Amino acid sequence: MAESAVTLTTPKELERVPLVTNDRKHTWITDKVSSIVEERTPLWWWVAFLPCSLIALIGLFCIGYQISNGVGVWGENKTVGWAWDITNFVFWIGIGHAGTLISAILFLTRQKWRTSINRAAEAMTLFAVVCAGIFPGIHVGRVWMAWFLAPIPNANGIWPNFRSPLLWDVFAVSTYFTVSVLFWYTGLVPDLATLRDRAKSRVAKYLYGIFALGWRGSNRQWRHYEMAYLLLAGLSTPLVLSVHSVVSFDFATSIVPGWHTTIFPPYFVAGAIFGGFAMVLTILLPARLLYPQLDDLVTRQHVDKMSKIILLTGTIVGYAYLTELFMAYYSGNPFEKFTFFSARMGIDNPGWYAWAYYVMMFCNVISPQLFWIKSMRTNYIAVMTVCMFVNVGMWFERFVIIVTSLAQDFLPSSWRHYSPSWVEIWTFVGTFGIFLSLFLLFMRFLPMICMFEVKLVTPEADPHHEPKKEGQH
Repeated sequence: MAESAVTLTTPKELERVPLVTNDRKHTWITDKVSSIVEERTPLWWWVAFLPCSLIALIGLFCIGYQISNGVGVWGENKTVGWAWDITNFVFWIGIGHAGTLISAILFLTRQKWRTSINRAAEAMTLFAVVCAGIFPGIHVGRVWMAWFLAPIPNANGIWPNFRSPLLWDVFAVSTYFTVSVLFWYTGLVPDLATLRDRAKSRVAKYLYGIFALGWRGSNRQWRHYEMAYLLLAGLSTPLVLSVHSVVSFDFATSIVPGWHTTIFPPYFVAGAIFGGFAMVLTILLPARLLYPQLDDLVTRQHVDKMSKIILLTGTIVGYAYLTELFMAYYSGNPFEKFTFFSARMGIDNPGWYAWAYYVMMFCNVISPQLFWIKSMRTNYIAVMTVCMFVNVGMWFERFVIIVTSLAQDFLPSSWRHYSPSWVEIWTFVGTFGIFLSLFLLFMRFLPMICMFEVKLVTPEADPHHEPKKEGQH
């Protein structure tokens, strides 16, 4: 037995399973994760939640103001019909891609390191899609007519326009959200049953019991659970590739210079994963600092692996940027050349938004190159800094694609400069309030680490082996 325990805790084994076990029984995982939910609400949680909820209310007020007054309160004009609304929509949809990638694709490829981060990433996906869904709804102008987007037959024979990119987004995003909710909730059921069994108050026991769906952990339940989870993972995998590809078709199927390109689908998917992983780290690193219980569960090896994915996808995005420039030059199309080299880069023309293009290039292409250095990938401050740059850069990428292509199009006589109004700015800021408020509620009332999956990949200590002290690694 002692020999077996030594084999399970060799450095090579711990490198394969990036968790600090300290020769403890599996109960330490349950105790640490459940304690976040069971203990009293910490002061910092209220300090974070109250401002976030206030910002969310300001955003909801701006949405109501826009609905009651019309889209004229935005800064859009006759030339720039898509601006911050669609920019923010594509930004939030991209944020949600890392959760499905971590949950589905890494699950199917049996990447065990995903188990400590998949649930938080899945929750982030849902909340990001909620924020994204706001913008197409208010973009149509008359929100009360948005149900026309659904293919519902009626007496008047009103059918949606299947050639409309807005309709493609409705199908893609609604399918993505539905499958993501099912995937997230299915993975929660065993851990909700654990919280139900540990709950001390009747209200908590009752509520967790309802959502645990009568889970008892029998062999029959586990067999059906594993099959359902596998099928949902298989269903979610093509969605990772298809949803943002469909969103890219909003642009690629048009003839607008700067949009009419075939590289958009893979380029958008890589960018979505790039920005999504950056947001996962942006959320998990502060959570790890504020909850010491997570120290042994979200380790430097997790951060290192996610940083490598950011480096890979960031390099793909940089390659796509260069490909766009080369194709604009090689095509000989004067409109494409003007859009990329003049309107965006400011070459031979004072581009209105050239500054945004260079911010995008620095944040998305230059800053992730720090992750070639291992000491940067395992330094939390450096990782957090790069991730913040990536978050900014991915928003500017969508802004550059949409606004620069529309503001200076085919006819110089129709050029119009665009700048956002206070309604657009605070609506976007308000979505961050909604996103963070929902995530703080998730952290407070639900297990943010998948306990049973972590136990599956964590070597359990030999009961005859002398355990190490709590702080000893």
